[in-house]
Amino acid sequence: MRWKNGFWLLLGLSVLLSGCRSLPLRERIFVTPTPRPGGAVVRSVGPIPTPLPSTSGLDEEEQRLIAIYQKVLPSVVNIDVEGTEVSAFGSGSGFVYDTDGHIVTNNHVVMRAGEIWVTFYDGTVAPARVVGRDVYSDLAVVRVDVPRELLRPVELGDSETLRVGQKVVAIGNPFGLRGTMTLGIISALGRALQTPTRFQIPDVIQTDAPINPGNSGGPLVDLEGRVIGVNSAIRTDSDLGIPANIGIGFAVPVNAVKQVVPQLIREGRARYPYLGITAAGNVSLAELRARGYDVPDVRGVLIQEIQPDGPAARAGLRGGTREVRVRGVPVRLGGDIVTAIDGRPVASFDELVSHLVNRTEVGQTVTLTILRDGQERQIRVTLGERPSP
Repeated sequence: MRWKNGFWLLLGLSVLLSGCRSLPLRERIFVTPTPRPGGAVVRSVGPIPTPLPSTSGLDEEEQRLIAIYQKVLPSVVNIDVEGTEVSAFGSGSGFVYDTDGHIVTNNHVVMRAGEIWVTFYDGTVAPARVVGRDVYSDLAVVRVDVPRELLRPVELGDSETLRVGQKVVAIGNPFGLRGTMTLGIISALGRALQTPTRFQIPDVIQTDAPINPGNSGGPLVDLEGRVIGVNSAIRTDSDLGIPANIGIGFAVPVNAVKQVVPQLIREGRARYPYLGITAAGNVSLAELRARGYDVPDVRGVLIQEIQPDGPAARAGLRGGTREVRVRGVPVRLGGDIVTAIDGRPVASFDELVSHLVNRTEVGQTVTLTILRDGQERQIRVTLGERPSP
């Protein structure tokens, strides 16, 4: 299961993660703490929730947003990262996952950390250690040893119930401004984000709630204060050299958190099922037909290549045999077309990846419905495990 052509059609220009940068999809925006004489670091204290004054004169939505902030802020932390290189400092966000001290953030926030310092809403600062990281979902778990009363786990929602147009709130630490809350809507669902590997993150939430460098790893919540995503990336086209929000942000769905985080806590890593195909992710069968190519009038996934010795190869699936170029992108025609998996129709490669990630396991045998030479066939494939990144 690969994504050959990347994510250029969706984003057009550059996509930058909003915490720390190293690879094309990530920016390394450092919020450098103010040094004390002798090299010690001054860490500012974020806002501390206090009893609310009277809400008279505020409308219903304002009162609701205030209640969300008061509910969620005690669960949100600032994460300062001191890298292994001299003077490398970074900043991101995270949220309390459980009362055992586990905190969820983005992988790209902590992946190069030499030291990690977590600041809670009341100003308490504690060192943290990485429990597990997962480059495929851009999720990570760190752990702190602090008094139990500081550990206020978030409430997790369900990203499968989300709707475009639904109001959402982001709470985090953009540019080191701790405890910042922004409001927006869900702009789109089912996006796919490229990772530094050849695989993609499926079912990503797009939002216009302003998120900026430093928001990475913080929660995106619904109007009940339930976490529905982890803020991870922004689309930006800044001429200033400092990526900033232009109204297109992306969050890893909370259902990925539910699937990946328990594995990171148990094993330090997450396992993903692997099919072993390359697909034409950015060029649909409908576009190929419109351009005059002889492809079947169906919706499905056109297989480009089969990875040698992978599950698909062992099951006898076939890749393309003739290369053409569509919008400058090479596309191989003549391969099998996957139209369903376990009886569930798949209209695109994104849908196939989503099904594999969310509904299958390593070692599971699935049935692919394919079209080959105009004939429908059923092919059984035993899924492998994704190779290490």
